[in-house]
Amino acid sequence: MPSLGKNEISQTCPHGYGCCPTSLFNSSSPSPLPSQKITTSTTATSKPRNSSSECRHSFAATTTSSIFPNTKFTNHESLPSLQESLGEFNRVYPQYSETEIVDRVRAKEYYHLSFSNHTCLDYIGIGLFSYYQRQQHHDASRTQVASSSTPQSPPQYSDIPFFSISYKTGNLKTLLLHGGKESEFESAMRRRMMRFLNISENDYFMVFTANRTSAFKLVAESYPFQSRKKLLTVYDYESEAVEAMISCSEKRGATAMSAEFSWPRLRIQSEKLRKMIVSKRKKKGRGLFVFPLHSRVTGARYPYLWMSIAQENGWHVLIDACALGPKDMDSFGLSLFRPDFLVCSFYKVFGDNPTGYGCLFVKKSAISILEPSTCAGIVNLVPERRLLQQLSEDSSVEQKPTSILQDQELSSLTSFSGRIETTQSTKVEAEEPSELQITEVPIEVKAQEEAVEILENKNVRDSENGSFKIECRCLDQVDSLGLVLITNRTRYLINWLVNSMLKLKHPNTQGGVPLVKIYGPKIKFDRGPALAFNVFDWKGEKIEPVLVQKLADRSNISLSYGFLHHIWFADKYAEEKGRVLQTKEGRSQGVNASNKKKDRDNLGVTVVTAALSFLANFEDMYKLWAFVAKFLDADFVEKERWRYTSLNQKTVQVLIP
Repeated sequence: MPSLGKNEISQTCPHGYGCCPTSLFNSSSPSPLPSQKITTSTTATSKPRNSSSECRHSFAATTTSSIFPNTKFTNHESLPSLQESLGEFNRVYPQYSETEIVDRVRAKEYYHLSFSNHTCLDYIGIGLFSYYQRQQHHDASRTQVASSSTPQSPPQYSDIPFFSISYKTGNLKTLLLHGGKESEFESAMRRRMMRFLNISENDYFMVFTANRTSAFKLVAESYPFQSRKKLLTVYDYESEAVEAMISCSEKRGATAMSAEFSWPRLRIQSEKLRKMIVSKRKKKGRGLFVFPLHSRVTGARYPYLWMSIAQENGWHVLIDACALGPKDMDSFGLSLFRPDFLVCSFYKVFGDNPTGYGCLFVKKSAISILEPSTCAGIVNLVPERRLLQQLSEDSSVEQKPTSILQDQELSSLTSFSGRIETTQSTKVEAEEPSELQITEVPIEVKAQEEAVEILENKNVRDSENGSFKIECRCLDQVDSLGLVLITNRTRYLINWLVNSMLKLKHPNTQGGVPLVKIYGPKIKFDRGPALAFNVFDWKGEKIEPVLVQKLADRSNISLSYGFLHHIWFADKYAEEKGRVLQTKEGRSQGVNASNKKKDRDNLGVTVVTAALSFLANFEDMYKLWAFVAKFLDADFVEKERWRYTSLNQKTVQVLIP
């Protein structure tokens, strides 16, 4: 394994999280003595090599037997309180207390979550900035604008992001070979992204894209599918980005294939996948192998071995890292696998605005195989000063000057907020017109332009290296917390949630009909921080995920929903298959649903999804559990429907006296 820096990881751990010491949990005994606590860095020497699998099994067994043991909850009012549950949680996972620094970060930097009592479990990925940082920027903007001597009141600068994205068209291969015009601002952002992901500029070129889907389409439009016909993907859920790639590649002559996942645990059908990957004629070009390191819906993690097998058999490999936790790239072993393409995405501020952009990384040695094509989806990062100048001109100048951004460009801007810092406060002159394509502006708006420069007082150079230094406070926080702490925290939380969900049973039913069904991995040491589940009524009929999501939203819990597909059923599950599989529209296929590939591609299971960020806490898990438990009341959905109607009626009566 390559060096992993400050987070030292045992080489016996296949996912880079270190072996699982017994002090990670505590079944019924008191918290271990200090001498019994084993740190990640000492685990490798204190345990034999087979201890890794043993402790993983022990972790799952202890979680099952220690959290609400021999208990089933048949009434939402019988649930233990938040404080009681937290006490039990801390007893079972005593080392969770070592992650309290995350709670302090959340309280200081993301205090909007507490003020709004909001539980965000609807997206997964990596944030750039903190809410506190953005508010600081907005407050400073208000103060600077208020004290400026502009002839008229400027636009509401506090509502305008520090930078945005602007679409551009171009040839991806030409851009990769010869580079393009890049502002110092964009260069600084690129360096920050690559440093965070531990990706070397010597090996990879990075392109900003509008989103994850754009990055996938860029590869599909440039990959030589005429000579390398195959596209093989490994996704247990329907992804807009992957579907866009498949559609584009098939138009260019590719043959699309997919891995299959066996019911009920949704594990990869290894034998079938191996047959699709392995070529009888070794080293002959096969095509593009698209591999997510884990499922962003079910939380299933996939063996890295598949990448090696694909590379050995002549495939180019695209790694989808969008579902990774904030520091999971530290354990990826990029220097060992060296994929040809890697896609990652970043969003704005957790719990406030999940819009963002994507990053496409192309290995420099793979650029030569790409084909020239005019691709959409590549973007520029537009500094706020340019957008503010345009808005100022539009609002205060009767004769509109030449626009620095065309109308269609302005309509395509996506908000982004951030802050720039530098080691010195020396202000520089405006960038060269050739770099930012700034045209002449009338004298009448010079005063407003100066006010904008005051507002953008962070737009300065570092005198030593001539480059910007960007403060992405969320990335800084994640770097400081490290892989081990973040992974341990989400591991405890997700496994507590899974176990607690499985304890919910319908009352007055033979054997206790489960309220919740979980798809994919259940209680597992190395499962990902995502959960796919459905809620069923006492008759065993599924409550539609969209309805569950809407009801959760009324409880200030943000969930999402997805569509599991490419599911393979063994003959012994034939009857269950007819009950389980549906179209995306919710139509059941009955017992005659076939196993043909075409049918399997169109059939699947709609599910509710929950995703944990590194900022998730125990209260978030408890709130979701308590919300789902309300469905134990057979009349809960009907009561909510009447309650919603009643509230709307009162609103109507107030508006119409």
